[in-house]
Amino acid sequence: MSDRSSMQQVVIVSPYLRAANNGNWRTAERWRRHLAGVGAVRVVDAWPDTRAGADQIMIALHARRSAVAITAWSAAHPGRGLAVVLTGTDLYRDIHVDPEARRSLDRAQVLVTLQERAPLALPAEVRAKARVIFQSAPARPTLARTGRRLRALAVGHLREEKSPDTLFAAARLLADRPDIRIDHVGAGLDPALAEAARATMTAASGYRWLGGVPRETARRRIQRAHVLVHPSRMEGGAHVIIEAVVSGTPVLASRIDGNVGMLGEDYEGYFPWGDAPALATLLTRCREDAAFLDRLRRQCRERASRFEPATEAAALRRLVADLSRKG
Repeated sequence: MSDRSSMQQVVIVSPYLRAANNGNWRTAERWRRHLAGVGAVRVVDAWPDTRAGADQIMIALHARRSAVAITAWSAAHPGRGLAVVLTGTDLYRDIHVDPEARRSLDRAQVLVTLQERAPLALPAEVRAKARVIFQSAPARPTLARTGRRLRALAVGHLREEKSPDTLFAAARLLADRPDIRIDHVGAGLDPALAEAARATMTAASGYRWLGGVPRETARRRIQRAHVLVHPSRMEGGAHVIIEAVVSGTPVLASRIDGNVGMLGEDYEGYFPWGDAPALATLLTRCREDAAFLDRLRRQCRERASRFEPATEAAALRRLVADLSRKG
């Protein structure tokens, strides 16, 4: 049993809480559970709050969106106990154009990235602060898959960063292939992209936009798919890739640093970002070349150990221990 008198009080700042039920919230809540044995941990969307006086460590998700809390912590506890977790929009956009996001990097003692190529996007003068903590998901068995067609699945809200237009264009290129079905899960956050998804369903009967679904429903669809398609333009470390890998579902992903940092340089399931013909070719190959699909499955199995919950939990505990010694 832990000695509660020696436990750290840790605050996790997330720009989104339970009501949003998005990736930020799920990361924050999972990390709260992982750290429950070593600290008194809570998740907030604003700091300071009424319990701030006892906080010893802050883990802030987003350099830009949590900049107000990061600034307040740095003023109250200069040089002490602050980790900033960097997302895709932080790494590949905001820290290069937004002064407050850039200042968040300077104020942190540790910069947490979620994939191994992310530190390359950081300014050289803060790169030494970076450490990689892969996110995790519990392993799940592969569910029964039909042999009549290739069932591809994309999971991601319809917004520009996720590049759904690449998926739409690939589906239209495969409109004459009834043996390739593309299902698309995600809320229509961008009305123009939602309209494009509806138009694609009309033009290509093999494409279905299913809208937002409960997380458990999405996970079961991942388990049952032959491949997960992930065409994003920028990623800090997509959790849906992890959910696919630990379910035995191989991934077809855009070759961007955020995806290569998860799956490795030598992974064979990449296509150039925005290249719908290349994605259509990969989907066709997965349908027609069983050996290729098996090779992707094997490569994903080889990567699964980095995404185990125990590995993530141990890394988070080391982070808290290190932050407790800083300042």
